[in-house]
Amino acid sequence: MAVTVEDKKVPSPYSRTNPFPARILKNINLNGAGSIKETRHIEFSLEGSGLSYNPGDALGVVPSNDPELVAALLEEMKWDPEVTVTINKQGDTLPLKEALTSYFEITLLSKKILQQAAELTDNEDLKKLILAENADQLKEYTSGRDLLDMLRDFGPWKATAQEVVSLLRKMTPRLYSIASSFTAHPGQVHLTIGAVRYTAHGRERKGVCSVLCAERVHEGDTLPVFVQPNKHFHLPESLETDIIMVGPGTGIAPFRAFIEERAVTKATGQTWLFFGDQHEACDFLYHDEFEQHQKDGVLTKLSTAWSRDTEKKVYVQHKILEHSKELFAWLEKGAYFFICGDKQNMAKDVHNALISAIAQEGGLSQEDAEAYLNDLQKQGRYQRDVY
Repeated sequence: MAVTVEDKKVPSPYSRTNPFPARILKNINLNGAGSIKETRHIEFSLEGSGLSYNPGDALGVVPSNDPELVAALLEEMKWDPEVTVTINKQGDTLPLKEALTSYFEITLLSKKILQQAAELTDNEDLKKLILAENADQLKEYTSGRDLLDMLRDFGPWKATAQEVVSLLRKMTPRLYSIASSFTAHPGQVHLTIGAVRYTAHGRERKGVCSVLCAERVHEGDTLPVFVQPNKHFHLPESLETDIIMVGPGTGIAPFRAFIEERAVTKATGQTWLFFGDQHEACDFLYHDEFEQHQKDGVLTKLSTAWSRDTEKKVYVQHKILEHSKELFAWLEKGAYFFICGDKQNMAKDVHNALISAIAQEGGLSQEDAEAYLNDLQKQGRYQRDVY
């Protein structure tokens, strides 16, 4: 029997090792006037890539370093930007400036980098810092500092540019939860990226990929991307199953995809979204879209938490406890529960609030409520995409 094109899905030639240069169709700030945040909504074209994805998957973006940081490194070390350096074990070479811009990770330090760097200087402070008994100080030093800090703090250096770049690791792609449904936007992929900017150790710091997206790439430019499937974070197979989603801040990304997918597939299951941020007026990401989904009946229930609009800070976990009765009823009827976003605080707080809600409404002990939640996890009904 002849195999038709439909029968045989041709795999895309593009992957993590061979990313696709995706053209940017749209790049806008979702936050309004008065917000201290900048969250970019970026739409890429996947036309001609053969790439597709499912709601819940991530997109890998391969960034390049801030030209100002590269210039500061070259200036600090009085290096010739055009000198050729070997970048890997295969012996490939690049001009130094290009290697620092597009090949090497220059914003992160590790214990290993500092230990090896100590051999390239007579600086006593560095030699002391890498001693076994100073492990805590070493860890503290590497946190929030970069290559420029190290080169400024521990000179004078008796090293060539080649010796210094040999300490560095290759730039790693940044993974972002996809914020669109491929069914709703064929040939496109959307991301929701919060620009990371802060001051530490006397210098302004910028997220490598997030600030590249916020400041240096515009509509018509391309960025190298690939799809990273996420088998542990996906919609239930049945269109009749209810879903509860908790995604404050940029954690909203996969839930925009889930809701779009459910709109297109005409899912009949109920959909409940918990969203939170600082101010309702300027930080309600995708507000108009969600309002429309509510009107269309795709989004059954929307619960919001604004942490800076009232004297007492209100977060998504407070809303979960406030709606514990209804939430537990949904879970008892077979609903799936999803969390996306900050692992440090939010995911823990939501997890604990969920256990409290189950204990209270189910008349269970803390231990039994935890067992209930573990059981949901085993069934694939409690899924987390946290970072």
